[in-house]
Amino acid sequence: MKPYKTHNMSLEEIRREGMKVLAEKLGIVGMIRFLQQTDKGWGDYTTDRKRWLKDVPVEEIFEEIKSLRK
Repeated sequence: MKPYKTHNMSLEEIRREGMKVLAEKLGIVGMIRFLQQTDKGWGDYTTDRKRWLKDVPVEEIFEEIKSLRK
């Protein structure tokens, strides 16, 4: 496999070529699985979680978990 000269490529071109190579080497399903494990997502989960659970007592969370396990 010859190396790409990425210094002259736009970010979109690099992304497109990278997807193409992943699909060729891993197949579509393998490419998707790879992308799922490397996706960073967005936002700040820790900050969001603190905001969502700010007024929820730990006991309530524990009871909800117990009820979901039944």
